Amino acid sequence: MHGLIFSVLLLLKGLKAEDKPSTWLSLFTLLCSLYIAPFMLGYAGWYSRDVYRDILFYTPFQQLFLLPPILYFYYKTLLDKSFIFSRRDYLHFVPATLYLIYSIIVFLTDKVILNEYYFYNDGKDKDFAIWYQIAGLLSLTYYLIKSLKTYNEYKTLTYNSISFAESVMFKWAQRFLIAFLILIAIRILFFILNPEWDEFGKKFWYYLCFSVLFYYISISGYANYIFSITAFNGLKANSDSSLKSELIEDVKTYNQLPNSDSDKPSEEKVEIPDLDNWKEKIEKLMLVDKLYENPKLVISDLSDKLGTHSKRVSQVINHGFNLNFNDFVNLYRIKALMQKLEEREHDIQTLLSLALECGFNSKSTFNRAFKRYTSLTPKEYIQKHYPK
Repeated sequence: MHGLIFSVLLLLKGLKAEDKPSTWLSLFTLLCSLYIAPFMLGYAGWYSRDVYRDILFYTPFQQLFLLPPILYFYYKTLLDKSFIFSRRDYLHFVPATLYLIYSIIVFLTDKVILNEYYFYNDGKDKDFAIWYQIAGLLSLTYYLIKSLKTYNEYKTLTYNSISFAESVMFKWAQRFLIAFLILIAIRILFFILNPEWDEFGKKFWYYLCFSVLFYYISISGYANYIFSITAFNGLKANSDSSLKSELIEDVKTYNQLPNSDSDKPSEEKVEIPDLDNWKEKIEKLMLVDKLYENPKLVISDLSDKLGTHSKRVSQVINHGFNLNFNDFVNLYRIKALMQKLEEREHDIQTLLSLALECGFNSKSTFNRAFKRYTSLTPKEYIQKHYPK
């Protein structure tokens, strides 16, 4: 009942706020409610009663081919504000459609054509067939991998396009992946311990764990209303400038920085004509125009001023300075702050106010960036270099 209620709440939220992730999560919650229905109704004795048994037999409650892609598209719309469901995306639902056709054929054969149990002469629900359960597990694993790739692409694109990346790295997006992984882990665990999927007594702990997990995903997804500004085929910021889709071709060439949450260019070099000239122009924008002081600076702000596309600016920063855009801008912010410390402005202003003047938008982001570049916290740095 809770699952059905949250499914309706999420659907209303999705329709009212035009929030695509909530709509997908609503469908996921509904499917999870149906998934545990045979377990609950089995304990109620429905499998031992004629009318109820047929309902459980011929209704495909456990949509193992539908749940994984629904989870994936929820995650996709959560991170990519530009995602539009296309005709090609319908291919993800072909296995679920085929299983639905199979279920209809089973029903028509047993209840209409032969009017006797043919497929169900063994008295076992086809939803618990071993092949179907294994195929469902493989499908879940496949879509977890796709979700991980989506998150990595989002992370890479974010750090290479906006200067406030830490502010939009959603914790819920990370926790969702962990919940997704746990969902697969408990299926594998209980698959090994109790492979008899139709034995509800032996599966009590599995269905209990599953229920808690989907309860957590549904409630957290409802409570964590997040708005992604990152579009995989373009980025919009307050200035309404957009990151051109050409950047997508380049973002997959970066690896993770050590001791950092950001992404670094790979060793593979890109030939950039007149690289030194481009570097000089970008440095001038940072030093003279002080663009780094804009806390919502995006890479398209630089490309607009330089009269070029964002991909070129990204390549120059990545391969000319060996930094991603987020780290590149933060470096100038840290240098500006150090200049203020040298002038002992911290004696008359708080450290946070100085950080905000330099373009940081939060204390936590400032602290992480400062320690990344100096290996010291701001207080440790002041105590070491500017003791009273």
